[in-house]
Amino acid sequence: MFERFDKAAKFAVVGAQEEARELRAPSIDVEHVLLGVLAAPDTGLTALLGEHGLTAAGVRETLARKRTGEPLGQEDAEALRSIGIDLDAVRESLEATFGEDALDRAVPAPESRRGFFRNAKGMSFGHIPFSRDAKKILELSLREALARKDNGIGAGHIVLAILRAPNPATRTLLGDESAVQGLRAAVSAHLDRAA
Repeated sequence: MFERFDKAAKFAVVGAQEEARELRAPSIDVEHVLLGVLAAPDTGLTALLGEHGLTAAGVRETLARKRTGEPLGQEDAEALRSIGIDLDAVRESLEATFGEDALDRAVPAPESRRGFFRNAKGMSFGHIPFSRDAKKILELSLREALARKDNGIGAGHIVLAILRAPNPATRTLLGDESAVQGLRAAVSAHLDRAA
């Protein structure tokens, strides 16, 4: 199937792996594929996505904030309280033991390991697998191209696939159903112009 991908689509898939690695994700997921598309050389498509509020920098910032944000929110605190765990009491205990700013101090990074797939800074260069959802997106991009009777798979087809089956992270990035449908129509029109 990969041989049917055009230059921008191949770039998006390779970019997805790089984005997942940069975000230290254990697998390549749909949001990484979206990031790969946003960095792809199809400037018309990336401009169109930007008009709809999707930029590589914005998506990266949202994903990084999600990854490094507050680990437990109010809903989590309520759920833990319902089973007898009081987060405020846990915080007080930690501060009493380790100092008042214990939870705010940075934890030192573990000593980097060197190995076959690591560089001196500990960055992994090994294979990062595609998640089941990301594989589904790539398969759906083929279906989108076939349904449109297009000869190859472009980055726009990947976007249509993401819009067809977004995961929770991309659903948050894409907006409500009307935003998804509007973006779908805009991407389809973009592909029609490019054909």
